Amino acid sequence: MASTRRRRAGGVPMAVIRLGVAAIVVLGAGVIGGARAQLRMGFYDESCPAAERIVGEYVRQHVGRVPTVAAALLRLHYHDCFVRGCDASILLNSTGNGGAAEKDAAPNQTLRGFDLIDRVKGLVEAACPGVVSCADVLALAARDAVAAIGGPSWRVPTGRRDGTVSSMQEALAEIPSPAMSFPELAGLFATKGLSVRDLVWLSGAHTIGIAHCSSFADRLYNGGGGAGNANGNNTDPPPLDAAYAANLRERKCRTAGDGVVEMDPGSHLTFDLGYYRAVLRHRGLLRSDAALVTDAAARADITGAVASPPEVFFQVFGRSMATLGAVQVKTGSDGEIRRNCAVVNSGH
Repeated sequence: MASTRRRRAGGVPMAVIRLGVAAIVVLGAGVIGGARAQLRMGFYDESCPAAERIVGEYVRQHVGRVPTVAAALLRLHYHDCFVRGCDASILLNSTGNGGAAEKDAAPNQTLRGFDLIDRVKGLVEAACPGVVSCADVLALAARDAVAAIGGPSWRVPTGRRDGTVSSMQEALAEIPSPAMSFPELAGLFATKGLSVRDLVWLSGAHTIGIAHCSSFADRLYNGGGGAGNANGNNTDPPPLDAAYAANLRERKCRTAGDGVVEMDPGSHLTFDLGYYRAVLRHRGLLRSDAALVTDAAARADITGAVASPPEVFFQVFGRSMATLGAVQVKTGSDGEIRRNCAVVNSGH
């Protein structure tokens, strides 16, 4: 692996890390363009200087007791950002007048961590009432949870405001499906300003994830997937490794609807490259996991990452998380600062 360091105009450091034939550019933490530009490091330094410490200390303490919460908070942040941007709309409850919220959509039925975010928000509210948004609490908590289990950390500029609308139908339409092909995934990510490489690296979060047998039953029982082609560009993902599939049917998924499987068996509480190794061995559980090897460039990036020190993956994952955390954010006078993350403030 060749690595060089130089400086861009304006003094922003840039590391160019070569993974096989692929070059990944890791930029500094500056966020540009529209509302993103209004996010900044230290946003609460004067208005609530203890905010980030409060979030970090509580999350680290809780993850220390229940390590699986790291994956839960990361997934909660991810699902939030894909619908109306990172505005904490995933935290809102459905209203009594028939307004079904995001959290009631099928893809969100297995989300966890709502209570933890409520508790952290309560601590922050006690210190600084009406100052820190639920969206910022969630973004910070996801970062701190990953770092707490030994994963990467990344810079989280703050200043997000909370949305006042949450729609189950929008969640159904916007959250990536585990059955999507690579072109479908890439297209959906592009609508959020996320690149193909963001898709590849954000998928790496599955290293600490679990999957319900029902979410990949077609691959397990029906041989879902195709053989692929020599160039790796067939959009039909390869089937699950036969021996692995047989083992899952015998031990974990005896029926199509029940059971849970670690997406990175053997190290699902360690943030590492095990998930990518599994994908390359055709042991990625979801069709969307297996789809990563159907794109030649994505496969080259994964192969290069697996052959490189873990720090390389940490860098690119952190960069993509920073990009995700700035998707369609509300800042300035847009949105509100919710006092209770589950309900909008009175007057909306």
